[in-house]
Amino acid sequence: MMMASPAVMPAYAQSNPGPASVADLAEGLLDAVVNISTSQNIDSDRAQPRMQAPDGSPFQDFFDEFFQDRDGEGPRNRKVSSLGSGFVIDAEEGIIVTNNHVIDGADDIEVNFADGSKLKAELIGADSKTDLAVLKVEPVRPLTEVPLGKSDTMRIGDWVMAIGNPFGLGGTVTVGIISARGRDINSGPYDNFIQTDAAINRGNSGGPLFNMNGEVIGINTAIISPSGGSIGIGFAVPTELALNVINQLREFGETRRGWLGVRIQPVTDDIAESLGMDDAKGALVAGVIRGGPVDDGSIEAGDVIIRFDGKEVEEMRDLPRVVAESPVGKAVDVVVIRKGEERTVKVTLGRLEDGEQADAGETGDDGGTDLPEPLTTVEVLGMTLAELTDASRLEFAITEDVEGVVITEVDPDSAAAEKRIEPGDVIVEIAQETVSTPQDVSDRIAALRQDGRRNALLMLAGRTGELRFVTVRMD
Repeated sequence: MMMASPAVMPAYAQSNPGPASVADLAEGLLDAVVNISTSQNIDSDRAQPRMQAPDGSPFQDFFDEFFQDRDGEGPRNRKVSSLGSGFVIDAEEGIIVTNNHVIDGADDIEVNFADGSKLKAELIGADSKTDLAVLKVEPVRPLTEVPLGKSDTMRIGDWVMAIGNPFGLGGTVTVGIISARGRDINSGPYDNFIQTDAAINRGNSGGPLFNMNGEVIGINTAIISPSGGSIGIGFAVPTELALNVINQLREFGETRRGWLGVRIQPVTDDIAESLGMDDAKGALVAGVIRGGPVDDGSIEAGDVIIRFDGKEVEEMRDLPRVVAESPVGKAVDVVVIRKGEERTVKVTLGRLEDGEQADAGETGDDGGTDLPEPLTTVEVLGMTLAELTDASRLEFAITEDVEGVVITEVDPDSAAAEKRIEPGDVIVEIAQETVSTPQDVSDRIAALRQDGRRNALLMLAGRTGELRFVTVRMD
């Protein structure tokens, strides 16, 4: 009888299957993790409807006495409490990091330490876009702090440890691995979460996610759970994103993000094909904001940004993050693809918080119904096109700064309708060529077909001037 020879284990299978124990690691970190309790005074009269007895009811006096202050001063306030987690990053200054949603709207913030002591906390600054907040306490004894590590060196499968305050139970340690990186859960404009299967529950928000060296590589923020408890899908803000925000909140009490001043949209396969690009990558500039940093013509609508300050822009959501992480006033190189050619432009960044005050424009007045028909109309790709006249501006409430060819009708069974093109949209460009008459559109479509193109790339303006790019099949 022949014995089977032992199988040779691959190198990756021979690696350590996990930490035998994290007891020593946890023991040195527990004192730096805190529980955060908040309270908020809410007008109980507005918080919920007051029960009332019908007029003349024998119970009317009882209801009046129960639901109103007996001294006749009106409705009572009630206090709402919540719990979360946080961690000390500067023991000498008493600086604590947590989530914005843990302290949002709080009138009082109290920090509870592992030894049972409590301190009132002051909010230094908060940022809703990354869900981060920085608190300060006045230490009465030496605190324990933890260092911030480099989340960008972490790999999928690396072991991590979470410490927090699940369901108000106090310091709780859980262990798992990094399940994924760069997760976008549509919670904000800079989503780049670390996903972990380390158990995270309600109350863990704001707590640290550690690597096996005891460094914070993430701030636990959210979970996916149909039951409210952990099912092994938790998310943490990586320190590579959080560090700049934390430093700005400490220094200024607010964020000061870089701002490019463009509106962008994804580069789809159809758009890439229409622009002659080999790959669908980058961020397509759909519009330039008036008065913004690139309103000097350095970047134009229709450009595809593929690199920003030396960082690759693989997809649209990469651009807002790398721009926001850049200092205000910094001069950066931006690489764009414009009409099939790659070029580099120099841009000096503005401040996002200032740009958010930019006026989005106003809509025009509604027009009357007795209007003359436009002089020239053409049917192309299921769309009826007309000259953009004063009459058509009134009919579709199109502002004066919009130029191009107006779409008056859309065949509901056409490819244009599939792309949600509607009457009142204005065609500004086709395949990055400006059009001003319906015949221009027809000629441009014919030229694209002759070149063997399958899709037409349209730059459309909305009624108030906002731009977007749409590809329409020409078969």
